[in-house]
Amino acid sequence: MRFILLVILCSLSLSVSAQWYKYNPFRKHERFPQLAVLNDNSIKKLPVSQISKTRITNATIVRTPYALLLMEESVIKTAQHNMRFRVYNSASYNFSDLAQMYVKQNRLSEAKWFLLQSLQISRQQNDKRHTITNLINLAAVKTGYGDFPQAKQDLIEARAIANSLGLTMDVAAVDRQMRYLEENKTKLKTEVRYAETTDTDAQPVIK
Repeated sequence: MRFILLVILCSLSLSVSAQWYKYNPFRKHERFPQLAVLNDNSIKKLPVSQISKTRITNATIVRTPYALLLMEESVIKTAQHNMRFRVYNSASYNFSDLAQMYVKQNRLSEAKWFLLQSLQISRQQNDKRHTITNLINLAAVKTGYGDFPQAKQDLIEARAIANSLGLTMDVAAVDRQMRYLEENKTKLKTEVRYAETTDTDAQPVIK
């Protein structure tokens, strides 16, 4: 009998409190009021930052003749390397880059020579987009020193290629150059500057 009672007591899990004699299930427990939520207004005390309305102006980088000379030598060296190893497509772009450098210095005769080299390679490589660009730039150079008939022929050829490829933006560029050519036929031609000479008060060339 004792063994049975022991098993029953062990099977039951009873929580025993040392203060069991004070336990009164019918006593009402006192409920304390909830703590009030604090309002954190510390962020309102921070100063409001104001973004200054500063107008950003475009910086003008003035290239010195020495810097232009270094750029010219670097591009020429790259073009010679590409021609030596028969990377003709890259060499064509090197020549057109050189031509643009010479145009900015109003050295139109040198610009024309390098544009002709670039144009010849772009035609051989069937690079029509670059051919169109070369023809437009070549027409701008010829317009600069007054060779209007040749410039017009280059523009007509560039427009025909652009039309055949459906390049509307290139057609628009050719049309702009054509209008510039027509508007400047009556003006005096620009004095051509060579490598060993300087030119003052030259007529700008449209790009």
